Amino acid sequence: MNIKTKKVLQYFLSFLLFFAVFFILFNASVNFLIFPFAFGMLFSLAWANQKIWLLAPAYIGAGLLVSPELETAICLLVCVFCLMVPYLIHTLCKKNIRKWELSIYAILSQVGYLVFDIIQKNSIFLALVSIVLGVLFMFASIIVFEAIIIRGFSNKLTTIETVSLFCLIGIFCDGLTGLNIGEFSLLKLFVSFIILVFAYCSTPALTLLVAGIGGLGSLLATNNPIFVAPFLIWALACLIFKSRHKIFMLISLVCIEVFIGYYFNLYIDFGLLQILPVVLSSFLFFLLPKKWCEEISIIFNLSKDRIAMKNVVNRNREILHKRLGNLSEVFYDMNTIYRNMLKQSMSIEDVKKVLEQEIVEKICSFCPERNHCHRTFAENTKQVFDDLITICFEKGKATLLDIPSYLTSRCKQTGAILGSVNTLTGQYKKYMNMVNDVDTSKLIIAEQLLGISKVVKQLSNEVETNVSFDTHRENKILDELTYHNIICIDVVVFEKDVYTLMASVVVRNEDADKPRIVDVVSKVCGCKMAIYESFASSRPNYTVLNLKTAPKYDCLFGVAQKTKNGSKLSGDTYSVVRLDGDKVMLAISDGMGSGEKAENVSELSIGLVENFYKAGFDNDLILSTVNKLLNLHKEEIFSALDICIIDKKSGLVDFIKMATPKSYVLNEEECKTIETGALPIGIVEDANPLVSKTVVATKDMVILISDGISDSFENDEELSDCLKSIKTKNPQEYANELLERALACNNGYAVDDMTVLAIKILDF
Repeated sequence: MNIKTKKVLQYFLSFLLFFAVFFILFNASVNFLIFPFAFGMLFSLAWANQKIWLLAPAYIGAGLLVSPELETAICLLVCVFCLMVPYLIHTLCKKNIRKWELSIYAILSQVGYLVFDIIQKNSIFLALVSIVLGVLFMFASIIVFEAIIIRGFSNKLTTIETVSLFCLIGIFCDGLTGLNIGEFSLLKLFVSFIILVFAYCSTPALTLLVAGIGGLGSLLATNNPIFVAPFLIWALACLIFKSRHKIFMLISLVCIEVFIGYYFNLYIDFGLLQILPVVLSSFLFFLLPKKWCEEISIIFNLSKDRIAMKNVVNRNREILHKRLGNLSEVFYDMNTIYRNMLKQSMSIEDVKKVLEQEIVEKICSFCPERNHCHRTFAENTKQVFDDLITICFEKGKATLLDIPSYLTSRCKQTGAILGSVNTLTGQYKKYMNMVNDVDTSKLIIAEQLLGISKVVKQLSNEVETNVSFDTHRENKILDELTYHNIICIDVVVFEKDVYTLMASVVVRNEDADKPRIVDVVSKVCGCKMAIYESFASSRPNYTVLNLKTAPKYDCLFGVAQKTKNGSKLSGDTYSVVRLDGDKVMLAISDGMGSGEKAENVSELSIGLVENFYKAGFDNDLILSTVNKLLNLHKEEIFSALDICIIDKKSGLVDFIKMATPKSYVLNEEECKTIETGALPIGIVEDANPLVSKTVVATKDMVILISDGISDSFENDEELSDCLKSIKTKNPQEYANELLERALACNNGYAVDDMTVLAIKILDF
């Protein structure tokens, strides 16, 4: 069979299916007074992107088959016209039909019926009720089609989708009530098959509910509850054998039908043909592929799979916790090993003894006056050697002027002694510098291993506790998003810790930017939530949005810079980085001097600090390591470093300063000064930063400046007055104005690189 033939066959089968659906719904009524459901199905199928050129003839044909009259034909044509014309217009304009527009077109499509009711003086009230019920049925159908046709059988139905599905089943049962082929009941065929599917693929509650809906559908059409009891008994019979092989469900269903028909006489007439619908539906269900049943079960019974998934997540977290703990111990042991590998330098006294002994062995061992010098004048000779070695260490070189006259008068080897002292001390100093560099490198490696150990241990602690998933909130978010016409295929809500609630939603790409998502998740979770991450889902055309409890504060920053007059490049570098745990790091690095060298030093310092903070290292370890790295250079490389870390949850601010100007925290009442101190980073090996803490609140402004700004003012008081006199609340405008005033103090001349970093604290 070629592709064209397959397509024709597919269209033909689709037409037959649409025809059958419309024929059933044209027979569905409310007590045989109004027939409102067929046109609602027509518009909902068009909404679900079904071929309108198949829907229109199927609708007209089914309607005429039920009521072959001229009046019916006119009403059907008007209905189809009110669908096709807007459909073509929207297609040409390349604009999708919105639901409220579709409802207007659906109401207009019933004008024909209203006109004939007015002409024939029928009940206008019943006609209006018919239109309202039809539109409601249309919306229920759209909800089901969005869930199943558009979204697929891969996600659990929400509450409103489940209710809408039951409405459709009930209306179909209404339409099938009067459609019998002789004594063969299509209603019993449909309901028995649906009960088997629900009993096998969903929960007992849903199975009993769908059985009751089937009976109520028949009741709606005839005002006779004859089928309510049999359908409920069928459901109970199937549920008894649900855990067994499905063949037992089928046998139980057939047997119970025979029993209630012959023994209880629940039907008016009961014979072999009335058993046949149940037998046929059992046979069809037996042929239903297992894969199809599994897909159907997902939309009703996803919770079991979700429980298994959540158990797997927690089990994996437990395994990860143990492995991270072991890995942390490995890095800690490696840190200990590297620290034990550090060479212990000898004291200066020991060095003098070693060098003195080597000089004596080299110069004095063959001298005829050796015994005289090292026995008779031993103390004096030793003191001379000690003094010469000390002079070499302190001044770098000893000369003949440093040798006492009493030694030069009796010793002919003073030149050789002087050369040996200078040579050996120089060699020793080079060796010690090399050893110190090696030790510093080992210490840096040890500190990094210790830092990695701490970070890994922290990660281990984070995954130690089980994740507490909140199924109730997940279902509620799914329902709320669907109500707001946001297609969401999955939701996960869990508590990261006692302070942080996490949520992950998977929505269509076109819905990902809707602010309603954050509103719904915040409302259901009972706290303000914020999106912190979004990325493409593994399922095409869907986006994953990760949300978490929003912090108390947020911050905006502004920066203003001016390069020193005469320099092409600025030695000031700034950084603004968002860290884990709702923290923000802001920093200014002022490299030594100005120009290209200062810029390189500044960028190197700020880059190292920034990356260490991102990795999760603590303050002391970061600054100690960066300091040692810069100190390894033989040339002078150092930088003033000003770091501000703001915790947006608590408002706590850490200021870490190394040879930087004072920082300031401004509010409506005061200008708080953050003192400075410590040496620049990289200038000495053991420089310790000055760390200060303070608390900020909403509307506060944090000001970081480089020395080019502070040096422009005569004193701290003048600078503080200037900061308080700037009235703008915008951080960028504030930074610009402070820079302009600093330049004005020097008649517009930048005597040094100048940087202002202003941070405004806001409510999130």
